[in-house]
Amino acid sequence: MPLTQRFHQLYHLLFWLLGVAGPAAAQQHPSPRDTSFTVHSAYSKARKQHPTISIARPPVPATITIHPNLTYCTRGSHTLQLDVFSPRRAKRRQQFPAVVLVHGGGWRSGDRSQHVPFAQQLAARGYVAVTVEYRLSTEAPYPAAVQDLKAAVRWLRAHARTYTIDTARIGIWGFSAGGQLATLVGTTNDNPLYETPDCYPTHSSSVQAIVDADGILAFLHPESGEGDDRKSTSAATYWFGSPKTEHPELWEQASALTHVGPHTPPILFINSGVDRMHAGRDDMIRQLTTFGIYTEVQRFPGAPHPFVLFNPWFEPTLEYTVNFLNKTLRAR
Repeated sequence: MPLTQRFHQLYHLLFWLLGVAGPAAAQQHPSPRDTSFTVHSAYSKARKQHPTISIARPPVPATITIHPNLTYCTRGSHTLQLDVFSPRRAKRRQQFPAVVLVHGGGWRSGDRSQHVPFAQQLAARGYVAVTVEYRLSTEAPYPAAVQDLKAAVRWLRAHARTYTIDTARIGIWGFSAGGQLATLVGTTNDNPLYETPDCYPTHSSSVQAIVDADGILAFLHPESGEGDDRKSTSAATYWFGSPKTEHPELWEQASALTHVGPHTPPILFINSGVDRMHAGRDDMIRQLTTFGIYTEVQRFPGAPHPFVLFNPWFEPTLEYTVNFLNKTLRAR
């Protein structure tokens, strides 16, 4: 049933407080949570160089329906959840394209609530937007997060009728580590390496469009800063469970650039002014171009890495995303 506008407002406030104060804690997790990356911590750091920025908190659209805390898969004792933000149907049996939103945080921190404002705005523009939880490196190393996200896509197809989803038009969007994961999910459509026999295995996990907001495409690329363990163990090393010098094949395997082929979905790259965060992008565009696959690049020169969370970049990021999805998903 549609939520009232008042409940929308209260629900949005709760999501925002969780995103600022730390990860959502509505359930028990089997391992300690790393709370180093929150909206507030990112804001405190970014405003030192950008004092006029503000956390993006647009009003909750009255034209959407929120379905929170839905279980999509259980891994061991961990119940993985997602939230569905749907447009209100103008006519019976209307279906909408869907977009899975993947949070960042170095594969070990962050929380799905951080992109609730973005999801709400996407839903108001005619997309079923889904914020997804996945296992972090403090609980399970690579490739667990990729497997979880693919399970989430399968869940969407299994429940498409309930949530008014067009199963032929599902995209994935991610920021930072979430951008890396989103692009890897999209470039490995139908790859058995990342599929699991549980959680709706008869449904496809393929996606038809990718939006990568400052997620690297190649871990071992000369432009990449991932895996620098000279001062302390890097976030990527934690995720892989070993340094890149010991198991470079894993780092290569997890690089979306490795998997580009003639069936790769169209990709939008949205980038900050931090060059290392798009390592492998230009190489990937060259490969995609040879296959005739549509790509876009949108840049915010001088913007901090977590630009998607803040004004003045939130709204243009949303518009770039919607324009791209309109071309690639809605036009299918």
